[in-house]
Amino acid sequence: MLPERSCHVCVLFTEALDIDHLNLECDFNNCDHRTDLNGVDRLIVRRGQTFTISLYLRSGSFQLGVSSLDCIAETGPQPSEQYGTRARFGLSSTIDTSCWSAAVISPAGDMVALSICSAPNAPIGRYTLTLGQSASIEFILLFNPWCPGDAVYMDNEQSLAEYVLSQDGIIFRGNYKRPIPTPWNFGQFESGILDICLRILDTNPKCLRNPGKDCSGRRNPIYVSRVLSAMVNCNDDKGVLLGKWQGSYDGGVSPLFWRGSVEILRNWDREACQPVRYGQCWVFAAVACSVSRALGIPCRVITNYLSAHDTNSNLVIERYVNENGELIQSKEMIWNYHCWVESWMTRPDLKPEFNGWQASDPTPQEKSEGVYCCGPVPLKAIKEGELTFNYDAPFVFAEVNADVVTFMKKKDGSTSNVTTSTVVGQKISTKSVGSDAKEDITHLYKYPEGSAEEREAFKKANHQNKLLQETPDPGLHLSIKVTSDMKKGCDFDVFAVVANGTDREKKCRLVFGSCVVSYSGVMGGNCGFKDLLNVTLSPGAEKRVALRLNYSKYGGQLTEDNLIRLAALLLDYSTGEATLAVRNIVLDNPDIKVRILGEPKENRKLAAEITVQNPLPEPLENCCFSIEGANLTGGCVISERLGCTVGPGEEAKVKIYFTPTHAGLRKLVVDFDSNKLSHVKGYRNVIIGK
Repeated sequence: MLPERSCHVCVLFTEALDIDHLNLECDFNNCDHRTDLNGVDRLIVRRGQTFTISLYLRSGSFQLGVSSLDCIAETGPQPSEQYGTRARFGLSSTIDTSCWSAAVISPAGDMVALSICSAPNAPIGRYTLTLGQSASIEFILLFNPWCPGDAVYMDNEQSLAEYVLSQDGIIFRGNYKRPIPTPWNFGQFESGILDICLRILDTNPKCLRNPGKDCSGRRNPIYVSRVLSAMVNCNDDKGVLLGKWQGSYDGGVSPLFWRGSVEILRNWDREACQPVRYGQCWVFAAVACSVSRALGIPCRVITNYLSAHDTNSNLVIERYVNENGELIQSKEMIWNYHCWVESWMTRPDLKPEFNGWQASDPTPQEKSEGVYCCGPVPLKAIKEGELTFNYDAPFVFAEVNADVVTFMKKKDGSTSNVTTSTVVGQKISTKSVGSDAKEDITHLYKYPEGSAEEREAFKKANHQNKLLQETPDPGLHLSIKVTSDMKKGCDFDVFAVVANGTDREKKCRLVFGSCVVSYSGVMGGNCGFKDLLNVTLSPGAEKRVALRLNYSKYGGQLTEDNLIRLAALLLDYSTGEATLAVRNIVLDNPDIKVRILGEPKENRKLAAEITVQNPLPEPLENCCFSIEGANLTGGCVISERLGCTVGPGEEAKVKIYFTPTHAGLRKLVVDFDSNKLSHVKGYRNVIIGK
């Protein structure tokens, strides 16, 4: 539990009321404020919206027009009117929802129904309501996206159900030609999670340096989302997650181990704010989304495929390959995909057209104002090339719009340009509202390739490289084609396709190689290689060159990302020009089948029968199934380990029992792990009846 904050709302009657007891009406208030999934054992309300408490008097009665009420609202350890953490207001005849106000809504008598409304821009956090000298209550105040006066107001009930109230979702991984949906349990309403989210705010360095000023900042979702961007990673503070992208995961677990945010947040809280090991971009983003939704900020996780990491802010990613087309590692990378979050809010510091979705990135990559955080920056600013706007617009612009320049470094030390068709910022995706389908939101970040609007955005961004870029037609065209059925455990062919678009015969060298690669672009061992020194193409001819990828070669090297990098380098002997084609492929894991046994109802025990087939030509050992789901598994992970080996082609099957606690559409998230087949994800949507 968090230490109680010093917060007060003092209520003084000119004729002192003798209060015998009171009722916070949590059942009604929490339901009315859409916070009842947090429980109804305490008062949790949203700003700019009325809530009602009942005061029962031991003697005397409240007389309208005679009795008066003087209220003082305070929050934070050092409340002050200067910081906006202290507000004085009196009793009104009616509630004013634009500011702190109070009104009695019951007739004269020994029961007083007191209606209270907070200001729609009040700082979020813990409050105490002190009633004269005889009673006091505590409550938590959250952002209110249902309130038109709140900076996070969103005027769409379906979107609010998705981006604030939904406790589970889909995060897209894989690659842009083969997006793979990964289920995630955000669990923002699970027991104790809201307290942990408030603890994250209280642990941030700005709060430790100046608690009063920090609590004042909590009125502003721009400030809060920026704090969360810094606090979800632990690089500068006692943040939630430690990132790890290379090497073993000793001392922690693989980022793919996680099925949701609940276990991560509870681990951080239980271990006295020690960072949870380990996270990668989709985990950082998912935890940030959980905390944002818990606090009332509409939020979603997005995936940017072929995402650039520009370290020197020149909007250009400079890549080097050797004469075999193999990438030479550098600090500037193109990630196979990268995840961040978008939060919905107004931007009073900018023009009104920049209200709406704002990108924030909690994955620690580059520092912003001396701290590892990024955003929030309006998507509209990225699209228009407005790179002077707060916060970190150049970095996000580069992630989706950087140019790629490739050089070949030769054995003699010289370099030459290589023609390549790589375009960063592909298929920017998020889960659709109300369904598990993928929504492509690329148009929110950039204009169509080659359009006049795109060139105008590049001018504003001063992206000279893109403005000057005119890729010459080399006459020789190179591409990589793959089959649709590439499953982990199988042998399959990939193809380099060379076409001669000139009217002359061409003699070329074709180097076609493959290696395992992580989603962040770190390369591993070779999976297959072919070097053809004499490829002859007559005018207009096309040639397909197959490369066989064998499980015996790639199986032992493949990372948990299941990614293989294919690179084909074509050298034209007559001109000396080189052309490079690069493509990452993702190998499919087997499908997990989930069957629900029994009638799904609240508080009725159910069983999930879970099956997965071993696709590998070798046995699986240490097989373990795990499930979790918001309001399905009691905020816990339930695991079942198999006591036997699962041979090639055989099925692993378990039955796991769980008891739903709330009605509605819920997502049961499933994970299968073994020694050779790691963290295979699946899910089943379940409608729980009353």
